[in-house]
Amino acid sequence: MPRYVALFRGINVGKAKRIAMADLRALLAKLGFTEVQTLLNSGNAVFSGATEAPGKLAARLRAAVAAKLGVDALVIVKASKEIDAIVADNALESLSTDHSRLLVAMTNDAAALVGVKAALKMEWGAERIHIGRHAAYVWCANGILESKALGVLLKSLEMKGTTRNWATLTKIQALLASDGGKK
Repeated sequence: MPRYVALFRGINVGKAKRIAMADLRALLAKLGFTEVQTLLNSGNAVFSGATEAPGKLAARLRAAVAAKLGVDALVIVKASKEIDAIVADNALESLSTDHSRLLVAMTNDAAALVGVKAALKMEWGAERIHIGRHAAYVWCANGILESKALGVLLKSLEMKGTTRNWATLTKIQALLASDGGKK
């Protein structure tokens, strides 16, 4: 069975959009997914399931979470092979001295990345942006909160994407490659 990751945007950040990861795991299991695992408390769920288009799966998960858990949040779904491609396409990793400052923006709609391309023509000082085939990457040299490049990237995605830092993304990749918690 294929492995997927669901990346929920804005979950458990501040007081809004709170979801217990145990509730999310239980809901995914009730929906028929197996080998369900969550990473951190920020809406990263790895699971196995029947082959399904990631965009359709994302819409189904968003609707189920809104109906059953009372939280409406954008969901980006990527298959294991897509995460592998995103990791392989990162041209900024060699710049990163702190993987929490290297962000990867993902979307269900690759066309949304086209809007980000204008940011490549701008001068960012020590910051860098790279647009790959499957994601956009931002090196926030002076920190995430200070990053002008990240602000432009997020605005360009127009609420169609979500970000994860490099450390989290590589942990997600490792979970996807694992046996789903079976030992």
